[in-house]
Amino acid sequence: MKIRFQLFLISFLCFSVLFSCTSEEEPNLTDNEISTEAVAFLDVSYGSHPDQTYDIYLPEGRSPFSTKVIVLVHGGSWIEGDKSDMTEIVTFLQQSHPNHAIVNVNYVLATPTIPAFPNQFIDLDTIINKITSEAKQLQILPIFGFIGVSAGAHLSLMYDYVYDIDDQVKFVANIVGPTNLTDPFFSSDPDYDELIAFYVDETKYPNTTNYAQAVSPAFKVSFASSPTVMFYGNQDPIVPLSNGELLDEKLSEEMITHSFTIYNGGHGDDWSETDWLNVQSQIGEYIDDYLYLE
Repeated sequence: MKIRFQLFLISFLCFSVLFSCTSEEEPNLTDNEISTEAVAFLDVSYGSHPDQTYDIYLPEGRSPFSTKVIVLVHGGSWIEGDKSDMTEIVTFLQQSHPNHAIVNVNYVLATPTIPAFPNQFIDLDTIINKITSEAKQLQILPIFGFIGVSAGAHLSLMYDYVYDIDDQVKFVANIVGPTNLTDPFFSSDPDYDELIAFYVDETKYPNTTNYAQAVSPAFKVSFASSPTVMFYGNQDPIVPLSNGELLDEKLSEEMITHSFTIYNGGHGDDWSETDWLNVQSQIGEYIDDYLYLE
């Protein structure tokens, strides 16, 4: 079991295709300078930590009445990874959904002095609030869909299920995301308690809190949760299929629109090309259904 949890700390999905675009200064547009030409603002700061940056890709002809936003959240077991890992997804979205804005985010990675939770959830909240406050200048409508991979899927689910109090998020795409950190797959590891202590800032939760459960999306599903599309492997050595099965059960109990697809293979790196085309197709349908152009 120890080997399994060590695998759980390995980052995943480093995409190899590079997308070339011009780096711009951080957006600082006045009402008289608004332009609707396509533009990318890279490494926009939303805090004082070097990790607190995002890239935003704004489409040509955008409108504050119709241009909704797709947010990408990278994986890396909450301790590594970078928004550049999601480059291939940016390219796919620009080709298949050219009228949507795209935000590709970084968050502060966990260290012995900076726990992941709730800090990484708060980073996502800060990004959403910043983009919302700048929506008029950016010429976008601050309505969001999230696509997260592995740890990034966990963060996306938690943001929607707990922090999205204004219901700005309309769907979450969960690609091999951990949803239940109390699962025996994890909790049987002899280092489990130390790992939970590493990841969770216990001072931010009541003393009686079950910390692993408190940061597990499967236990945060409610009637207010957004439609969720899920993808898992049936032989995943990092995030067990049981995590997807429990989230599927909880979403069904709350009658939340969702889909749950299981592929032959592990954590995505060995899924077939047909499987990945199916992932793209299903996510595309969720974008069309829940981030439709008004």
